[in-house]
Amino acid sequence: MKAETGERRFATATRGFGPPGILAILFVLAGTAVTPLVGAVLALAWARWSRTPWRELGFARPRSWWRDMGLGVALGIAFKLLMKAVVMPLLGAPPVNQAYHDLVGNPAALPGMLFAVVVGAGFGEETLFRGYMFERLGKLLGSGARAKTTIVLMTSALFAVVHYREQGLAGVQQAAATGLVFGTVFAVTGELWMLMWVHAAFDLTAVAIIYLDLETRVAHMFFRS
Repeated sequence: MKAETGERRFATATRGFGPPGILAILFVLAGTAVTPLVGAVLALAWARWSRTPWRELGFARPRSWWRDMGLGVALGIAFKLLMKAVVMPLLGAPPVNQAYHDLVGNPAALPGMLFAVVVGAGFGEETLFRGYMFERLGKLLGSGARAKTTIVLMTSALFAVVHYREQGLAGVQQAAATGLVFGTVFAVTGELWMLMWVHAAFDLTAVAIIYLDLETRVAHMFFRS
């Protein structure tokens, strides 16, 4: 009984914003500095230790797995094409993403890249930047419309910043835009699974465009330089 009481106190403490809770947040953010996937794994570990219901991180069972997957994939592909052909050219981004240009016609690089975009980005980034960060900031700021707007802006800014190291300014611009869209969807629905499909399909479309050397063609579909 005493051990159970101690576990409950520990769970309550790590869900709060006293020293244990703040240390837990810093621990997750330290993992994020390695990769978002590491941060996501630590966030899930925190959820288990703190007895946070999975639903509060967005892991609610969808009404239809197939519907969410199909809709998510379709939206992810369409969103990526919109970003590449319209939004990024309007922001003045170069047509070619130099950070991943070595992927062009390089089948040996595909397995690692596919793992990165499906597991690291689709699952990891959504778990961390939407599920975990929304739960933590929601407990701190509240659940009203103003609080949710603030949370969307804060998580989008953080999401954008972590893309600077590998992708530079263009990566920050794209991540800020996608973070605002994904964050808004999550703020409204509170569900992660479809967003994971959207995110994975978005990045897989990006990989396909780069691999097939179609970046310039897609980027100039509407705007000629």
